[in-house]
Amino acid sequence: MRAGRVEEAGALAKLIGRDMQLRCKSQLDMIDGKTDAKSMWAAVRQMTGPKPDVASVDGVNAETLNDHYTAIATDNNYTAPTRKQSTTTTQTAFVSDWQVFRALDSLRPTAMGLDGLPAWSLRVATTVFCRPIATLFNLSLVTSTVPLQWKEASICPIPKTTSPKLVADFRPISITPILTRIMERSVVRNFLYPAFLSPPPSLTFSDQFAFRPTGFTEAAIIRSCTQLPTYSDLIRT
Repeated sequence: MRAGRVEEAGALAKLIGRDMQLRCKSQLDMIDGKTDAKSMWAAVRQMTGPKPDVASVDGVNAETLNDHYTAIATDNNYTAPTRKQSTTTTQTAFVSDWQVFRALDSLRPTAMGLDGLPAWSLRVATTVFCRPIATLFNLSLVTSTVPLQWKEASICPIPKTTSPKLVADFRPISITPILTRIMERSVVRNFLYPAFLSPPPSLTFSDQFAFRPTGFTEAAIIRSCTQLPTYSDLIRT
C-alpha cells in the first residue's frame, strides 16, 4: 500500500475475504437448514449475532471482574520512575501547540472518560485549550509523571468467546479520558514509531504487525501462509 501498488494489495484482500466466506460456508454446510432450522439460525447468530451480556453469566459481576483485572494488571516488581525536576525555562517541547490543535480540532464523537470532559467541548474551544494542554503534555513527559486523573478508566468487558463462563473469558476495554488518548497518540507518534523505523541493534521488529503505522491483520495472515521473510516485503506489496 505504501508503495502505491493498490491493485495488488486489493487482490490479496479479496483472496482473504473469499477464504473467510468459504470458511463460514463450510461451517453452515454441515447443518441441514431444511430439517434443522433451529441449529442453522443458532450457527448464524454465533457468527453475526450480538455478544452475550455480562450480567447473564453466573458468578461474573463488577467485583469479580475488578479483582481479576487488578490481579493480571499488577506487577509486584514494578518500580515507579523517579520524578524529574523541570522548570519552564528548561522544559522541552516534545508536543507542539499545533499538534494539540490538530488533534482537538479533528476530534470525532467519542465516549468520554471518568473526568466527564466531552469531546465536543474540547473541539469547540480548541483555540483556547491547545496551548495549556500542550504545556501539560510536555510537563508530564519531562517529569516522567502522569496525572492520576488521566490513569483512571471505565472498563467495559467484552466476551472473547461465544459462551463465556469465567472472568478470564472477558476482554477489558478501558475507556480512558480523551486527553489521555491524545497524549498516548503523541507518545506513539513521537517516540514509538521512530523506534520501529530505526530500532537499536539489540531489537528487531521484522515479525511485528500490530501497533505499527501500516500494520494490519491481513499482513500477518499473508506472512503466516506464504512465509514471506520480513514485514517490509509485505509493505512493499
